[in-house]
Amino acid sequence: REYKKAKMDDTKEDEGYDVVEHFRRLIESEPTLEKAVAAIQSLLLVVKHSKASTIMGLQVDLKAATDRLITFDENPSSVSLKAGCELFNIHVNRTSLDFPDIHECISKIVARGDDFAQMSMKSRMKIAKFGAQFIVNGCVVFTHGYSRVVCGLLTFAAKIGKQFSVVVCEGRPNGTGYKTAKFLISKSIPVKLVADVGVSVAMEKVDFVLVGANGVVESGGIISQIGTYQMAIIAKALKKPFYVASESYKFARLYPLSQNDLPETKRQLPLPPSAEHHIPDDEPLFTVSNPSSDYTPPSFISLLFTDLGVLTPSAVSDELIQLYS
Repeated sequence: REYKKAKMDDTKEDEGYDVVEHFRRLIESEPTLEKAVAAIQSLLLVVKHSKASTIMGLQVDLKAATDRLITFDENPSSVSLKAGCELFNIHVNRTSLDFPDIHECISKIVARGDDFAQMSMKSRMKIAKFGAQFIVNGCVVFTHGYSRVVCGLLTFAAKIGKQFSVVVCEGRPNGTGYKTAKFLISKSIPVKLVADVGVSVAMEKVDFVLVGANGVVESGGIISQIGTYQMAIIAKALKKPFYVASESYKFARLYPLSQNDLPETKRQLPLPPSAEHHIPDDEPLFTVSNPSSDYTPPSFISLLFTDLGVLTPSAVSDELIQLYS
């Protein structure tokens, strides 16, 4: 009864604030901002604009806003977005236990939330410092897709005087490899682009693999751009270290055992049509399957570079317990 009353009386969001619109504007205005951080900043404003008169009413407001954000953003990044939203809601619940007065609770949530958002945005620099230690002069780094944290790590390594080159897959069908190559070239880092089907050939000529992640799951495995898993398989077969760079707010309470256990929100990416071998869309015997993400088990991962330090996959579960307890 108390929950229903709170939901009826205390969920009137300020008409001047729309959590989804604010989230969208943040992403568009700051391309380097991670969606999980943008979601936390948007939820902070929900707290500031909430007209709830009880703690329960505030929690209902946040639950509704979180659901709207997750529904709005149906893509692979929603794994990290969900993890960020869950961490923030846990932060609110902890604060409400320490400060039962609604006004004092809100002021503490806002103060602590601002600190958390700032710490989250500084995570990439910590990761860059940890990961740069593994880059030595003359080495060749193999990466896949486009990852802000990976690009930041490589840029930092070049800035402190490391001499290295990068090999990147083209990242079909949306060409994320070209985006990575363009960015690294602008930082004066030599780049070689290879076809996705040429990973096994290119792997023999590199020193290690470095990729980002959309989410790090409880087992220490990762959910990342499609093609990451096959790259990890080839790297292990050729005895090449496979490193992952990821912020701790992407640690998610998920435990997939196979590709079939990935979140339902994964999106099918459209394949570019072939001008020479065009097949009509209405052909009944022809279908296209091209998921946007895949799952790489922890047995294929050597180390994870995070803002919490350099971790083995088995250490992720311990860090998750500390984050969520």
